[in-house]
Amino acid sequence: MIEHLDTESFKEKVFNYEESKEWSYKGDKPCVIDFYADWCAPCKTLVPTLEELAEEYDGKVNIYKIDTEKERELSEVFGIQSIPTLLFVPVEGMPQMARGALPKDAFVKAFEEVFKIDAPAN
Repeated sequence: MIEHLDTESFKEKVFNYEESKEWSYKGDKPCVIDFYADWCAPCKTLVPTLEELAEEYDGKVNIYKIDTEKERELSEVFGIQSIPTLLFVPVEGMPQMARGALPKDAFVKAFEEVFKIDAPAN
């Protein structure tokens, strides 16, 4: 399931940047955060891929979306200048950012390399 986050739920589930300047992920599973806007065509092309990944990696990876038009503060905190921008957040370690509408195989590769999660058997 894909969950939309606002600033408050982001601080609760991912990282409270007001309490700490040093990155500390609050989740118990790795996550992908999609910074998007409703008017963005490449963002729209990413939706089916994210939905597939949410289903295939259910219980292993959380997938969040943040509307850059509504959550300008979050966009500024992460320096989002182009959309879609994806933030890959491992349980331990620093998040990694990717820009653009990635193909599904790029997500699978990132899940393996960044999150150390093997692709589900089909």
